[in-house]
Amino acid sequence: MASYGGLTLDDDSLPRPWWPAISNGLRCRCPACGGGRIFSGFLKVAPVCPHCDEDLSPQRSDDLPPYIVITIVGHIIGGGILAAEAISELPLWMHAVAWPLLTVALCLAMMQPVKGAVVAHQWALRMHGFNKHDQSDTIDGAGEHKL
Repeated sequence: MASYGGLTLDDDSLPRPWWPAISNGLRCRCPACGGGRIFSGFLKVAPVCPHCDEDLSPQRSDDLPPYIVITIVGHIIGGGILAAEAISELPLWMHAVAWPLLTVALCLAMMQPVKGAVVAHQWALRMHGFNKHDQSDTIDGAGEHKL
């Protein structure tokens, strides 16, 4: 373990750089090392990084990624529909086929990178359980939050 001035690399007093972590998350890589894959399934976050053994189990990223994806895709599709109507006169059946397919494709393509970025952001800010010394936001043995 590397140390400098009495601090080690995994000392919780050191700040974690959030932009490299989010960049790694967008690439579906571990926010700590950037080497291991963050997902064990399509949207299931691996409990630990297979490369550096960073504990990823404290993450709580169930609701935020879909909201972000819906917002981004809604703006892209809404702008696309308006632009298509202004530029050309496509038949209604083409709109009815193209836009839902494009919406689903964009949502599926964006969900994993956005969820990876949210997990990485939580890791960088030491939220939920990513701060090993802070036990104020954990679940006790009875399944109750200790806040």
